Amino acid sequence: MKTKTVLARFRAAVGWVLFLVLVPTLFGASAPRDLVPPAGDTVSGYIALLLINETPFPGERAWVSEEDTKAAMLAILWVVHCRLRIIPPGYRQEHIAAERCDDVIDVITAGGEKGQCDGFYRDGSGRMVAVRRVHERVDALFKLAASGKPGRFARLLQYAEDLADAYVKDGVAGADCFAQLSRINGVPVTGRAYAWMSDRAGYHPGGNFVKITDDVDGALGGNRFFTLRKLK
Repeated sequence: MKTKTVLARFRAAVGWVLFLVLVPTLFGASAPRDLVPPAGDTVSGYIALLLINETPFPGERAWVSEEDTKAAMLAILWVVHCRLRIIPPGYRQEHIAAERCDDVIDVITAGGEKGQCDGFYRDGSGRMVAVRRVHERVDALFKLAASGKPGRFARLLQYAEDLADAYVKDGVAGADCFAQLSRINGVPVTGRAYAWMSDRAGYHPGGNFVKITDDVDGALGGNRFFTLRKLK
């Protein structure tokens, strides 16, 4: 996989986010906020839970690097946003997100507990819920991050929360590294990613989804990303 290519794209895409994070420190503003797990009952907190849960941290099987995990978080957020707002010609939202979605939480919880985002769903009262294993892992990561001097764990957790906060306020904070895809192995595609799954042999969402291959950096953070076949 061309890791240098994707990391270069990632640095350019998120540079302004890092600028916004660093400027307060440089000018003597308050230090980075306390490490507290995101509130799952807010939109930004729920998005942050998803980004953290779906990407690897140091010591885990799919861990590659801090930049790889951050790039995966950004790519996942783009998938969620594209399913909500950027439906390619010839497709309906139901073809991509399993059901009609009015907001980002509908996209994340589509299909219920075992739906589009495994472990994320609305309960009988319509409240946002994440299963116990999600909260247990996220809580454990925050405890590790708080156990010593701020390092990779803290930076990754804060990055996920910054991405989620920025999304709720202004939209995706960074460029979509798959936006310009037009052809994969000779197959015309729509560009952008519309699904992700664990990067394992045989895993595929089916239908018109097309695997984004390694030569165009289709695997990030232990996940394989998929675009869509272009319809004539």
